[in-house]
Amino acid sequence: MIDLRRLRVLRAVAHYGTVTAAANALHFTPSAASQQIRQLGRELGVVLLEPYGRRVRLTPAALSLLAHADAIQARWEQAEIDLRATGDQPAGLLRVSGFPVAVSTLLAPLAATLRERHPRLTVRIQETEVRSSFDLLFEGEVDLAVVEATPGNPSTRDTRFDQQPLLDDPFDLVVPASHPLAHRDRVELSEAAAEEWIVPLESTCREHALSACGAAGFAPNIVHHARDWHAIGALVAHGLGVALVPRLAELAPRLPVTRLACVGNPSRKLLTCTRSGGREHPAVRTALDELRRAAPSAVEVPAD
Repeated sequence: MIDLRRLRVLRAVAHYGTVTAAANALHFTPSAASQQIRQLGRELGVVLLEPYGRRVRLTPAALSLLAHADAIQARWEQAEIDLRATGDQPAGLLRVSGFPVAVSTLLAPLAATLRERHPRLTVRIQETEVRSSFDLLFEGEVDLAVVEATPGNPSTRDTRFDQQPLLDDPFDLVVPASHPLAHRDRVELSEAAAEEWIVPLESTCREHALSACGAAGFAPNIVHHARDWHAIGALVAHGLGVALVPRLAELAPRLPVTRLACVGNPSRKLLTCTRSGGREHPAVRTALDELRRAAPSAVEVPAD
């Protein structure tokens, strides 16, 4: 009989990439985590870790075992749902996470709506970056996450997670209200090729902005960087440049700026993510239904 606790350690090593990182997440010492995996290998009669330079890596036998381990985890998730079911009405605690813009524009309204419609359901929100949401899901600390699709995410084919499209979040060109383009409903991004630009620091939105400008045939003349969308809006308002801002990102009210939809709709993709098997939980299913209902209005074309 496989010790499922040892299997959990093996899954953590695969998820975090090293024995040390897995041990930290599980509150083990690295030596204790390694011992758990060696013992699991002895029980199965296979080697699960092998030397790889100064580190270790999972063997083919370990990778084969992980496929079964992920299926066991998904079945366990479904078993918990079945055992705790009290009907189809959502009740109990629902833990959700998301990156900052998702919290403010999607998850905060979601929690308020669910509190009003389902008084037996308690929603707890945790703001975190995208990669951390996958870690929290893996660790069982959250039940549902809204994430941005990025190259660094686990693959959508990763059997540990169930990732589904939620919405495409378009990027608007934000210009000062006095700008010659401000009276337009929609612009070609190439019309801003000669402008000075403001872009985020070290984020996927920075990469989206550079990619969109490249697709429009120019490299932006970047003169300012900022982390916060309100700060970027303020820089634009003072005539210091233009910026591409995702539709979901709210700018400070009453700023003298105009948001313009772009021809071609450059955008980023947002996903909902649960552990495999977790979408059937009544609370998660209800939250997903509400998110899908509210998503289209969240990215409506901005009014002048």
